[in-house]
Amino acid sequence: MTREEEEAVVVWRRIPSLRDASRSFPPRAAFASVSTGGDGGAVSAVRKGEKEKVDARERVAFPSTEQLLRHPLALLALVPDGAALFAAGAMSGAAAKTVTAPLDRIKLLMQTHGLRAAEGTTRKAISFIDAITMIGKEEGIKGYWKGNLPQVIRIIPYSAAQLFSYEIYKKLFRKKDGELSIVGRLVAGACAGMTSTLVTYPLDVLRLRLAVEPGSRTMSQVALNMLKEEGLASFYGGLGPSLIGIAPYIAVNFCVFDLVKKSLPEKYQKGPATSLATALISATLATVLCYPLDTVRRQMQMKCSPYNTILDAIPGIVERDGIVGLYRGFVPNALKSLPNSSIKLTSFDIVKSLISAGRKELEKISEDNRENLVN
Repeated sequence: MTREEEEAVVVWRRIPSLRDASRSFPPRAAFASVSTGGDGGAVSAVRKGEKEKVDARERVAFPSTEQLLRHPLALLALVPDGAALFAAGAMSGAAAKTVTAPLDRIKLLMQTHGLRAAEGTTRKAISFIDAITMIGKEEGIKGYWKGNLPQVIRIIPYSAAQLFSYEIYKKLFRKKDGELSIVGRLVAGACAGMTSTLVTYPLDVLRLRLAVEPGSRTMSQVALNMLKEEGLASFYGGLGPSLIGIAPYIAVNFCVFDLVKKSLPEKYQKGPATSLATALISATLATVLCYPLDTVRRQMQMKCSPYNTILDAIPGIVERDGIVGLYRGFVPNALKSLPNSSIKLTSFDIVKSLISAGRKELEKISEDNRENLVN
């Protein structure tokens, strides 16, 4: 190695013995040394040794088991972000769907009643009260939760994938300066909605068939019957309008939620009450704008559906039932969707706040341990 190729290495080392020896060295003073030489192996060894010392100090500073038990919030910070957010989305989605399952069943019956009435078996339309009475009279209390099992099985990966992927997509669509534009938020929400729908769509079709078709059958019986009589494609009937419908719904819902909350004073942004109120506003606006596409999707999922595309379904429903036909079941859907979406978004927001607080708590304990180690 020539003289020009020699490397200079600056190494900072603490010298505790000099801390109080002279006033010219303040507490925690560090000593710098410069070494030069042609031995690249020696330079690497110095660097490696310093890295190992830093790693050793960090391991010592890491909170002990006793400290973590005394500060459970810091313990939460040890859970990987992805796992925590995925679990939060799954649990909040399952709880919200189970609570609102009766309203969801009523909405499905009202949405598909016009199509079933075309076969001459029932009258053209039923009201909200009629649907409640009919379920209770014909099927009893259990009837209000008919089809809820596949819904819960579906909603766990659905909610988890939706909320988790939304965070991922937001990172992808950020600008170079780290800011996320309104368009970026809308696109991230749309992509998250389509991702979760595509993953869980067959379970959604099964849930509909169990909820609206007569007779008491299990999920496996309905699935085998569909596969035998209608083929694999029947599990994806109405996927097009589903993707088109869920994209603007989730985009508007999530975007409005983020923007409204961000516009509030900082002291109000982190409260659960603020999250709940903001979620209600965003869910209401998204539901009003996107509900007709949900009706189209449900009617295309039916076994007796004459519609192959959205362009067939929308004019067909309007011709048979009028414009109001696109909004059949809107009341129970609003009663179901608003608390459903609010519970989901609020729970998700709370978990994110807890993770952030846990990180700060963990860092505080580690910093205190470092201070004690130096002293």
